[in-house]
Amino acid sequence: MLGDASIASLQKKAGKRYKTDTYDPRREVSRLYNKKNMTKEFTKRLGQLQEAQRELINKPNEIEGVGNGIFDRYKNPVLTAAHAPLAWRYDLNPKTNPYLMERFGINAAFNAGAIKFNGKYLMVVRVEGADRKSFFAVAESADGISNFSFWEYPVDLPETADPDVNVYDMRLTAHEDGWIYGLFCTERRDPEAPAYDQSIAVAACGIARTKDLVKWERLADLVTNSPQQRNVVLHPEFVNGKYALYTRPQDGFISAGKGGGIGFGLSESMENAKVDEETIIDNKAYHTVYEVKNGQGPTPIKTEKGWLHMAHGVRNTAAGLRYVLYMFMTDLHDLTKVLYKPGGYFLAPEGIERVGDVSNVAFCNGWIADDDGKVFIYYASSDTRMHVATTTVDKLLDYVMNTPADGLRSALSVKTIYHIIDNNKSIS
Repeated sequence: MLGDASIASLQKKAGKRYKTDTYDPRREVSRLYNKKNMTKEFTKRLGQLQEAQRELINKPNEIEGVGNGIFDRYKNPVLTAAHAPLAWRYDLNPKTNPYLMERFGINAAFNAGAIKFNGKYLMVVRVEGADRKSFFAVAESADGISNFSFWEYPVDLPETADPDVNVYDMRLTAHEDGWIYGLFCTERRDPEAPAYDQSIAVAACGIARTKDLVKWERLADLVTNSPQQRNVVLHPEFVNGKYALYTRPQDGFISAGKGGGIGFGLSESMENAKVDEETIIDNKAYHTVYEVKNGQGPTPIKTEKGWLHMAHGVRNTAAGLRYVLYMFMTDLHDLTKVLYKPGGYFLAPEGIERVGDVSNVAFCNGWIADDDGKVFIYYASSDTRMHVATTTVDKLLDYVMNTPADGLRSALSVKTIYHIIDNNKSIS
């Protein structure tokens, strides 16, 4: 309630502002009072938003539970839509946004490539707006498990002559040629699609490279003999003087059709990358966690025993497609030769990870192996948020080399259990 002194003060301001006989100062008193309250509410709301984001980013993260001995999960997601900077989402000018409304909504932050750069753990995140368009943004952390925050601006990714409608799921490779390459899925509407169907799309592999993760050079999309491509990953070393790529040939935008499996091919250059022949090195298999389709995850990790690979496998269920992560190892010198492949999944969505925009999904396209052998696995859950799991190279080697392979029949699964039991009984 305004007192007489306040009213007099506002009337005085109103009288100075408007010098007309027809002006009613009481109307201006009301306007100035409302403006004063609105500015106060704007400042209060801005403070609340800033404090909520500070609390979110600074929240400590810790290992959850006793784990399975292979890796440790962490209690909190490392990135969510709420981590997106306020300056991306809000017009912070009280004159043009007096109610401090969100002007650009962020729906999700997920499917991130990862790299250690200048001593920091970086993710190039797929950020999806409320308008369904995805873009890339870099987030960094000092320890790799907590306090991830986005850089001030999202990635300014150049377009090709045929502009992308949507870009997502970047894999990062620090190649021995000195460049950091980002390979991602570029999506465009199928030019042959009928006008009545606005959902038919074509997926291809987009390619960009950088030296600092700020300025990116866009290269031509990868050319292969497959109708569509997803989940393409660049190997970090030359193979016979050529660039080596892991591919995932498929017939349709979602369905692998007669394609599928993780492929391997060589290209003379990355400026106009072309793979003439794709060799399937890890195929789909009936009644497994990768029976519908599978795809390479992040860039493989080189060890003295072989190359460690993380991949995703997809199977169908009554509730829809289920995505899990699995691993295998290829020979150091023959990348098409799979040496070890444990049965079943390495990591599957649990608890809240099973809920999101596309439920029951675990997806990984980024991990970091430190010089001391520690490994940070960055995985997304249900196309919504990012998590981290930690392990070591030694543990991953033990897991891949000593975990029984999939026997592909129920009876052989039982025999595996019998073998473990009998070995345990013989210990004493």
